[in-house]
Amino acid sequence: MPDMLETGRRILADQPFSALLGTELTRFDNQGAELRLALRNEHRQQHGFAHGGVVSYLADNALTFAGGSVLGDAVTLEMKINYIRPAVGQVLVARAEVVSAGKMQAVCRCDVFAVKDGEERLCAAAQGTIFPVRGG
Repeated sequence: MPDMLETGRRILADQPFSALLGTELTRFDNQGAELRLALRNEHRQQHGFAHGGVVSYLADNALTFAGGSVLGDAVTLEMKINYIRPAVGQVLVARAEVVSAGKMQAVCRCDVFAVKDGEERLCAAAQGTIFPVRGG
């Protein structure tokens, strides 16, 4: 059986948008997933912190990886995000886990942290429903 983390990294590499942003998959197992993104100027909005779309993208992708850990190939059916504080720092980290899973969907949650000078601060919390893709 192939290593889940390596399989996940191949899937992430096949996502042109994720490659453009520079996203890394650092954990992928049956407990969930972790994505990291080193922030560049292109990821920031006019006030200097990470754009909300970048934070939301990271949560969405982490939620889908977490759901995919129990469903296989999957997509996000719906997602809700709460922005808690501006994402200020050098890196964003999204950690997602499965809350509940059945055959047709998984409900997952994700916390997104901004890392500044080695210290993590929660900047967003998300929840989503993940749906399996059947037959490609």
